Amino acid sequence: MSTDPRFAYRETAARAASPLGRVVLLYEQAIHDLAGALSALNNGDIELRTQKTSHALLVIGQLQACLDLERGGEVAHNLDRFYDLVRKRLLEAQVNSSAAILKEQIDLLLSVRSAWIELEQQDARVAPEVPEKPAIAAGESPAPKPPSRWRA
Repeated sequence: MSTDPRFAYRETAARAASPLGRVVLLYEQAIHDLAGALSALNNGDIELRTQKTSHALLVIGQLQACLDLERGGEVAHNLDRFYDLVRKRLLEAQVNSSAAILKEQIDLLLSVRSAWIELEQQDARVAPEVPEKPAIAAGESPAPKPPSRWRA
């Protein structure tokens, strides 16, 4: 296990997140990676640029692998094509050392991320509230009484 506090924070956030929240977290990770790749490109750090771009590609691949193309309908197929395009463009950015392509992909991911956030917020508003404690009717004991032979 990592001793990096940022990793621990992200891991805790991911465990506590809803399924839609996890998708948002993956988008945020890909965007963070690409921002790091862009910074590395501007600083001439080829190794870091490659590492960050490769990680973003893994994250996009994970998002794509989670698509349910059978039940997801047109939306899933559109996302599949979107992820293919993003991955293709990131490879182009890597080969051509293109800051413009990296910026373009960051902007696209930010745009789609905002749609996922909106969905997550709608889902949170629609989700039924679950009471913290079970409701107890007036005069009802919170726990069943033990048999009389157990009483002192």
